[in-house]
Amino acid sequence: MIKATKGIKHTMMRQLFSALCGLSLMGAGMAVAQSVPGVVVELYTSQGCSSCPPADAYLAELALEPGVIPLALHVDYWDYIGWADQFAQPKFTDRQKAYARTVGSNTIYTPQMIIGGMDRVEGADPERVEGDIRRHQTGSVVTLQLVRRGETLVITAVAKPPLTAPVHVQLVRYNPMQSVSIKHGENAGRVIEYHNIVTAWSRIGDWPGVADLRMEAPVAGQDPIVVILQADGPGLIYAAAVLK
Repeated sequence: MIKATKGIKHTMMRQLFSALCGLSLMGAGMAVAQSVPGVVVELYTSQGCSSCPPADAYLAELALEPGVIPLALHVDYWDYIGWADQFAQPKFTDRQKAYARTVGSNTIYTPQMIIGGMDRVEGADPERVEGDIRRHQTGSVVTLQLVRRGETLVITAVAKPPLTAPVHVQLVRYNPMQSVSIKHGENAGRVIEYHNIVTAWSRIGDWPGVADLRMEAPVAGQDPIVVILQADGPGLIYAAAVLK
């Protein structure tokens, strides 16, 4: 009887260990990817602009940098000269114009980079851009986190101290890379790799910045997801995070 009891206990322990291992593996399989915070660098560019390829190439370098969220917004105001940029959207032109209005300007440029919603750099000037990025990497009062569960994105944020004005909650999707053979226009004959091409940019709500933020948004497809918390204007980006 004693031997039989020991055998039963041994079998039960082995089954329990197997079950625990199975549970552990299941938990690993269900692990949820965590978002990464970063400074947003918006590049306003066009396939029809001969001055843009150096800035496009620099954006590709920024895409490899930790703590940076580079986004290429292709504008449509170069399309008239013979090559329609298939990534361009009128609302990206409108966004760039809105940035110009906030500083009292009626002129827009390509290429132009806007860092953290505030600093503007015309042309390809890595030294200035990197200096602006470093300034925006310190002192944020907002912590932002994203978690994806299937086709639902859960957004949480905390502001310490509380914000003094509401911010817009914006959801961005982008295509990590696509190569384009340009047939006409100023870049005719070139094959250019474009990176972090914004495909969708929408305002999904507002957050007063007093109580903690928790909201959900539908997300489909495998393209990376960016959430941006930005002051009206468009103005200062208080926080941004990417989920790849």
